[in-house]
Amino acid sequence: MDLKKDASKADKLEDLALRRGFFNQASEIYGGAGGLYDYGYLGTLVKRKFENTWRKHFLSEQSMFEIETTTLMPESVFVASGHIKNFLDPTTRCKGCGTIHRADHIIEEFLHETFEGLSTEKLTEIIRKHRIKCPKCKGELEDAATVNMMFPVTIGVGEGIKTYLRPETAQGVYVNFKRSFEQLRKKLPMGLALVGKAYRNEISPRNLLIRMREFTQAELQIFFDPQHIDKHEKFHDIENYKLVLYSIADRKSNTITEISCSDAVKKLHLPQFYVYYLAKIQKFYSEVLRVPKQAFRFKELNEEERAFYNKIHWDIEIFVESAGGWKECGGLHYRTDHDLSGHQKISKQDLSVNIDGRSFIPHVLELSFGVDRNIYALLDLAYREEGDRIVLSLPEAVTPFDAALFPLVNKDNIPQKAEEVKKFLKMKDLSIFYDESGSIGKRYRRMDEIGVVNCVTVDHQSLQDNTVTVRNRDTMLQTRVKIENMFRKVEF
Repeated sequence: MDLKKDASKADKLEDLALRRGFFNQASEIYGGAGGLYDYGYLGTLVKRKFENTWRKHFLSEQSMFEIETTTLMPESVFVASGHIKNFLDPTTRCKGCGTIHRADHIIEEFLHETFEGLSTEKLTEIIRKHRIKCPKCKGELEDAATVNMMFPVTIGVGEGIKTYLRPETAQGVYVNFKRSFEQLRKKLPMGLALVGKAYRNEISPRNLLIRMREFTQAELQIFFDPQHIDKHEKFHDIENYKLVLYSIADRKSNTITEISCSDAVKKLHLPQFYVYYLAKIQKFYSEVLRVPKQAFRFKELNEEERAFYNKIHWDIEIFVESAGGWKECGGLHYRTDHDLSGHQKISKQDLSVNIDGRSFIPHVLELSFGVDRNIYALLDLAYREEGDRIVLSLPEAVTPFDAALFPLVNKDNIPQKAEEVKKFLKMKDLSIFYDESGSIGKRYRRMDEIGVVNCVTVDHQSLQDNTVTVRNRDTMLQTRVKIENMFRKVEF
């Protein structure tokens, strides 16, 4: 699997997204703006399902709760977190046309390798060595430099107050830690989740939903006693579970290793607490989202590559063919006490806790997911063509509708019977797409294209014996079932 982009597939996915209502460029009637996208009615349904599926999987354990915080935060928050000083991207300007490019990305496109995390000096060296030119005008590129990615916003009148749009949801959790800890009866570990918008002034947004300037994150910050990092009470449940890892050593040989959680602790010297959540994340992708094994891996980042606040950092990567190969869609980050200590220092508030007579600042394990990137990756993995049939084989957990319902014809009391079936399905809390226009074949094709798994057809026989035809998206096989038995367990 290399990093050569399948442009034709990217174009087909964008066309499907525009035609059917998954996503489109924001403010497109005014020409749009790079890195900003709106979701249509189908995309919104998929996005909400992804978010709720994420909540169900990761917030089901005890002491895991969700909060919601503001997207505008005072400058002092980001002084404390280190973002003012360290949240930088490498850039290079074309001496000819003046276009500013992200330095590591322009090299990646030229050499078909990843170069994230390198210093500006090293990036400049690579640009000179390979004589990389501006892709827009073929002009010479300046030495690489850095720029802060945050969006400053002045609020109030007159001089106002300097704030920033948050570049990650995490800081909203950290500034609320102390109050939440007290509200939740002063117990650790404690997880605080936040699903919401974040903003980054990307130099070169690209690949549709993969790299945006306004995007949605789903993050879980788990606060724990650092003395307990080498154990997890449920580790025995996953000790034999095999992880798919692409370690720093694997990267030298370009191989992927499968290793049990127990061996990840023994051989890779990873903490039990950390490895438990590697397994939980992988199960989310393999068992819930049905991502193929060969399209998923955890990639270990070295000291140069990982975020400035992380001690241990493994990215969640999915192979996205239309975007050029392996793409980061999330990560598991051991942030130590970096954030709480920083906020304690700048705010002058005591953020330590006292448990069993011992006072300490909790450490943080962060589970971070880019919602938009994950949705695009799932669309890419799901898209296929079978002759004149386009199929979007989305996992059931995130399909826009649970089922489609069709009356075979608009006469002979069949529409009335279909209404009865619709009420029955809605009583089961299923989301239903109702369609009565066009031939039944065309209706099936429309549902295949938007990812609906099951199509239910009401016909003349339904009036006689209270049965319907259920047709499967992936196999196209049909079976006849009693209405009251629908979606118990349909065998094709």
